[in-house]
Amino acid sequence: MVRCLIVDDSPAFLAAAGRLLRHQGIIVRTAANRAEALRETERTWADVALVDIDLGGESGLELAEQLHRRSVPTILISTHCEQDYRDLITTSPAIGFLPKASLSGLAVTRLLDAAPTGPPEK
Repeated sequence: MVRCLIVDDSPAFLAAAGRLLRHQGIIVRTAANRAEALRETERTWADVALVDIDLGGESGLELAEQLHRRSVPTILISTHCEQDYRDLITTSPAIGFLPKASLSGLAVTRLLDAAPTGPPEK
């Protein structure tokens, strides 16, 4: 089973995404900001983190960097389309991007399965 941490500043999205992924067989933990996400990755191991690019006043891209250093593969998510963030996504350590409207357990596992393995680059 895939263990997934969803990081988003919208309580409604966290609840809906959590229900959807749990229904599809994924173990889900949630965090509303960077501090909660980092605490969560210290407590439990996540196979993947879904991180909103815009975390309110925080940067999901910076969090993706921090999670990468902790060897947690990250998939960036947003309500915006990938083209809006193409350059930022390309230069991030994220293994992929999913529009929130396309979120599914299958989409997450496909990106995770396609990701390169091994320790993070320094």
